[in-house]
This record gives sequence, C-alpha cells and structure tokens, in this order.
Amino acid sequence: MKNYRIYICFIIVATLMIVLWPKEGKFQYEYQKGRPWVYETLISPIDFPILKTEAEMLKEKEDRASETIAYYSYDPSVAAPRLESFGHKAVELKLDEDLTRELYTHLSEAYERGIVSELVADDLSDQVISVKRDKRITEMPAADVFDIERVFLVLKSDLVYDYPEMDIDSVAAQLDLRSFIVPNLFFDENTTRMVHREAVNYISPTKGMVYAGQLIVSEGEIVTSDICQILDSYKAEYKLSYGYSGSPNALLASHVLLALCVLALFFFSLYFIDRRLLTDLPKLIFLLLMLLIAFLGVVILFRVDQRLLYLFPFAVTVLFMSAFFRDEVAFAVFAVTIIPLLLIPENGVELFLINLIAGAVVLFAYSRLSRGWLQFLNAIFIFLAMALVNLAFKLGAGDLSYAIKSANFLFLGVNAILVIMLYPFVFLFEKIFGFVSYSRLWDLSDTNNKLLQQLQYKAPGTFQHSLQVANLAENAVREIGGNAMLVRVGALYHDIGKMENPMCFIENQAEGVNYHAGLTPEESARAIIRHVDDGMALARKGRLPAVVSDFIACHHGKSLTLYFYNVYCNAGGDPANKEPFTYNGQLPRTKEQVVVMMADAVEAASRTLKDYSEESISALVEQIMTNRFDDSQLAEADISIRDINSVKESFKRYLQQIYHARIAYPKRQQTTGQGA
Repeated sequence: MKNYRIYICFIIVATLMIVLWPKEGKFQYEYQKGRPWVYETLISPIDFPILKTEAEMLKEKEDRASETIAYYSYDPSVAAPRLESFGHKAVELKLDEDLTRELYTHLSEAYERGIVSELVADDLSDQVISVKRDKRITEMPAADVFDIERVFLVLKSDLVYDYPEMDIDSVAAQLDLRSFIVPNLFFDENTTRMVHREAVNYISPTKGMVYAGQLIVSEGEIVTSDICQILDSYKAEYKLSYGYSGSPNALLASHVLLALCVLALFFFSLYFIDRRLLTDLPKLIFLLLMLLIAFLGVVILFRVDQRLLYLFPFAVTVLFMSAFFRDEVAFAVFAVTIIPLLLIPENGVELFLINLIAGAVVLFAYSRLSRGWLQFLNAIFIFLAMALVNLAFKLGAGDLSYAIKSANFLFLGVNAILVIMLYPFVFLFEKIFGFVSYSRLWDLSDTNNKLLQQLQYKAPGTFQHSLQVANLAENAVREIGGNAMLVRVGALYHDIGKMENPMCFIENQAEGVNYHAGLTPEESARAIIRHVDDGMALARKGRLPAVVSDFIACHHGKSLTLYFYNVYCNAGGDPANKEPFTYNGQLPRTKEQVVVMMADAVEAASRTLKDYSEESISALVEQIMTNRFDDSQLAEADISIRDINSVKESFKRYLQQIYHARIAYPKRQQTTGQGA
C-alpha cells in the first residue's frame, strides 16, 4: 500500500511539471560566438530589427546621462515695468532723446532674447538650452543667452562706439543702468531633471533592420560579434512573432520526456545514496516538494521577467534539506531540483552554475557558521560565490568595465540575504512533516538540557556511561555514513529511564551497597527491564522527538538480562522460562539504532575487563556482536555485514585508545645526607 502511494507522488509531480512547463519551443539553432556556424546557410525568412547589445545600451545610457539640456522658463511680465521705469528716469535726467531711444531699444532686445542671473553650465561653447515661452519650447545655443553682466557690458560698448565724445560711465552711473537689468529667464530644475531622466531611460533598443531574403550567416562561417548580435535579434523576433511552429503533440512529448528525465535523475540520486528515502513517504514527499518549489520558481519568473531568476533563492532549498538529511543527499537532490534552470531560460547554463555553486557554499559554510551573527557571514560568502560566476560569464564580452556594470550584483545580493532570512521556515517544515532538524538535535545534545541535567544529578554513573556510549557510537557511525548527530543524541538519552531508580544499576551504586541483595532473580530482572518503560514515559513527558525516543525503546531490543537469567538457571530454574528476563522493547531497524545498541553493550562490558590488551578488547567486541547475531536482535535491521565489520573495528580502536597502557612514574629516592 505504501509503495502505491509513493508511485502516486511521482505521478502527481510529473503531471504538474508537464502541465506547467512553458509552452514555448526551443529555438532550432545553437550557436556560440567565436565558433563556426554548423548549419546550412541561413537566409532571413522575415524582416526583423537588429537589437542593441547590453553593452551598447549601457554605453548609450552613459552618453545620455552625461548630456544634460537645461530648461528655462521665460517670464514676459518682467520687461515692461523695468523699461517703463527706465523711460521715467531718462526724462527726469533730461537725457538726450537719441541716447534714450538707443538704450531703450538695446534693453528691449535683451529682454526679448532673455536674461539669466547666471548660466548653469560653465562651458558654453557647445551647450544648448531649452526655453519655455508661450507654451512652446525652443532650443537655442547657451552662448546666445545674456546674463546681467553681459547685458551691461554690451550696452556700454555700443554707446562708447556710437557716442565716442560722451562719458558713458558717468551716464551709466547717473541712470543707475544696472538697476534696469534683471533676469527674466529662470532655471526650471524639475523639468530639467524629468526630461533628463526620460532621455536616459527611454532609449531605442534597435539599430537597423535585416530584411527577408538577406544573408545572415553562411555555413562554416565563424560567428563574429556582429553575426551573433543579428542571430540574437532573429531569435528574439522569431519567438515573439512566431513562437513554436511545430506540432503541439511533439512539444508535449518533449515536455513529458524532459519531466521524466528530471524525475528519473531524482529517483536515481536517492537510490544510489540512500534508497531508504524512496520508501519513507514523509521524507520523499518533502524532497519532491523541494523539487516542485524550485520548478515553480523557474516557471513563474521565466514568464514574468527572466532577470528575476537571479533574485530567486534556489540555494535555500538545499539548506532546508540539509536540516533533515545528510549533506550528500541534500546536495545531490538540490543539483537535480535546479536542472529546470538548464532547460527553460535562455541563459540556463549561467543560472545553473550560479545556483549550484551557491548550494555548495551554503552546505560548506552553514555547518561551520550557523550560530548567532556568524550566520550573516554566510550571506557574504554566498554572494561572493554567485557574483564571481556571474562575472565570469559577463567577461565573455571582453570588456571588464562592461562586465562589472552589467553583472546582476544587486539581485544576487538580495538572493544571498533571502537564503539566510528564509532558513527559519525549516521549523515550519519540521512541524508539518514531523521531522527533527539538525538544529533541534544540536539543542538536545547540549548537556545543559533539563533531562540530561536531571540524569547527571540523579544517576551520575549512568550519565558518564551515556557520554561514553555517545562518543563510541558517534565515532563508529561516521565510518558507515550514518547520521552522527542523531546517534549522539540517541545515545545520550537511551538510559534516561534509569534515573527513576538509579541505585538499581551498578554504575550508580556506592561501594558496599547492593540494591539486589535479598531480591529474587525475577525481581531483579523486572527492576532492570523497567528502565526502558520509565525512559519512554520520561521521553513523552519531556516531549522528545519520536526519532530520539526510538533509541530508548530499542537499545536492548528483545534481549535477555543475561546476568540474572544465568543466576536463575544456576539456582535450578527452568532455562525455558525466559519471559521474566526478556526486554519487551523494539528490535532496531536503522543502522543508527544498531550502532547505539552495540555501543551500549560494548561500553558496559568493557568495564568488566581486567586485561585491556588488544586481544582481550577484540575478543570482547567480537563476542558481543556474535551474541546479538545469534540472539536475532538484528533481524529487522537495515545494515550490511560490511558496515557491521566497520563498526566493530571502530569500537576496537576507540576502546584501545581509552584503555591504553600508562607509564608508571618512578618514586623519588629519599636522600640521607645533605648535598655539597
């Protein structure tokens, strides 16, 4: 039944991918600048404009940005009162009529042309200004515009020329000539800024035409920059005007096959790394959800604006997966989830590599910088990695300055920040799917945790035993590719039930104290066995995740309390009566549970050794492993013989390092006399 549901999950995901896959077909020609044209000679079948390259658009924008046309507003109400005042002043001073008339004419002409207080531009040789007058805008050379000082000097020079015998400076002083020269052209900053912005932003994207029947490229010809630009323009026009012109059934078949290829890669990546994930429905659904999130991100942003694909934080999906799965699983699945980036957008190779390197950096950096403010360093590392890949592709244009300006640094910066900001959603997935994240396991492994503190206080011997089991098991499980953090946490909590009756267990008993004195073997066995049920009760009360409490239930499996069983048999008991001495736990299923079971037994037994030689330690480990096999405690475990052998060797090395021989320090001899 479970397999049936797994097949349904794959079918649903495949159907969604096929339905949502963009309906555009791929351009039929593949080409690259600097390489020969491998197809037959291409003659343009349509008229199309030649699109400017990004570099050309950027250069034109820069040129427009450096060219600013100043806008001035003409005020017609300024001249009349000034000219009228001048006339009254001339009459009052009884100025010569011809001189008065000439001055009036010059002033009128200056006001008609326009007077400014001062020009915005310093160099007027090639500047143009626009003047708004009577709801019309006219352009004129800035050099033709008068400012106040220039009008005054021109008036004086003309009068000196026409009236050489007259003291013009004295006349100008009497008239107070400067007071009649005021600006009537005023700089319009808002209009200047608005028009400048429009000129920069609204640039024609085309530069010429290619007409139907015109040669585009010949067979075998090297695709130069110019030819590549024409081919890019043809591709854009073809997709815009014609789109996919083939059979709709062929396009559908293409999308079906591509979707199946992506899912096949997804399946095989799990099959070769950890095939158990293919039968674990919640985990499989979660991984398929990550695939769908990435696919929907590609499809939606492809339809809205392909540039936004630089903004989408695809790398956060590998961060989500690494919270619940081993890094090799997370990265392999992530590489598959971003394959649609290769298949759908035009610049798919660039986007794929940008996000692939981002995912690798996330896995590498976040495992080392995941606490406090250090998390923000991850954003810097992610951004730098993506920016370098993006810059590498832009450098293909051959212009470093253009590459830097055209790179999507802003989008990539936001992308890197979003990866870190979205990480808390991992706790939402933890709740929805019932997973336990590595962050939660990390918190549970802290010995300041309330349950572990209680264990340390109530049963210090058991606490030390649990620490040794955790070290022993963690060391071994790393060698077989298991979840080391989960094993450590499981080992730390596997014996918490002992703190309900700590003196029942020898590691907590004081010297000369024997809890079991006066008890029958059955009573002693019952007290020992009870620590599993007590541990499960404490786990429920402390809200330990099920994946952790499972270690409590299965660390003894269904084995015997062999010591009290042997005492019972030696006292004449029926060897067939094993039930009172048998743990009623679960058999271990995962390799992690097996390793903790073995480590628990090996660590406890190693304390009974009197000889810690390599031979005795090896014999102890082999005997315990053999007993577990013979007792069918590993009947349901998903672990190979090779892994078990690796675990045994790891146990032996670790115990030899702990119980290595120590040097006996020589005693200092007592001197009888005083030194010289």
